[in-house]
Amino acid sequence: MSTGKIRHLTRETIESPLVQVSLDLTSVHDALETATTAVAAGADWIEVGTPLVLAEGLHAVRALREEFPTHPLVVDLKTMDGGALEARMMAEAGADAVIVMGRAHDATITEVCAAGEEYGLLVMGDDLAAPDRVAEAVRLQRLGVGMVVHHIGYDHRRLNPGGPTPLTQLPAIVAATTVPVQAVGGLSIDQAIDCPGMGAPVVVFGAPLAIDSGSFRAADGDLLGILTEACRRVHAQTIRYP
Repeated sequence: MSTGKIRHLTRETIESPLVQVSLDLTSVHDALETATTAVAAGADWIEVGTPLVLAEGLHAVRALREEFPTHPLVVDLKTMDGGALEARMMAEAGADAVIVMGRAHDATITEVCAAGEEYGLLVMGDDLAAPDRVAEAVRLQRLGVGMVVHHIGYDHRRLNPGGPTPLTQLPAIVAATTVPVQAVGGLSIDQAIDCPGMGAPVVVFGAPLAIDSGSFRAADGDLLGILTEACRRVHAQTIRYP
């Protein structure tokens, strides 16, 4: 079951920046190996990325919960429908947070939020592809999500190089909401480390630092050394809200 550790997270209760490592992988073996490295490096949260959800589903969540019983598990379901069922299944497998898409119907978002209340989940609302990101963030908070994920998608970034980054509208989104905000999507290490100073205290590291974005396998090289230094730098930041 969910540990419930982050269900009631607020801006006020996040006293220092946190690191979330996204496991956008396609096997439990690779996920456990990379998560072990991430935890050794100082990561605070573990994300079961969408490719891992598709490839291994509940098995991955259960395996990570068993191996890391005290680390919050975020499951990137990208829920669009059937929200209550998906959230319940993940909570029972050990998830602490699930992600619902802002482009879903209001009913789906409220159903996921109701399940979050019942099963002790933090519900994160993703604004990917919304025409007005600030308005979307406000809507997601009004519908009950506990965190807004400001997200520029992988395909969009690949086909529109040089376009806006998640940092472009981040200050406006943080200013328009009162729940914690997270910025994800193609950020460099330095850009990600800047997030707490812009009001987004939960910093995500995934591709290309932790994951090979072309193959969705664990990245080569000195992952432990690079991630350890990145975690140290994030943890040393000061959280500032506009």
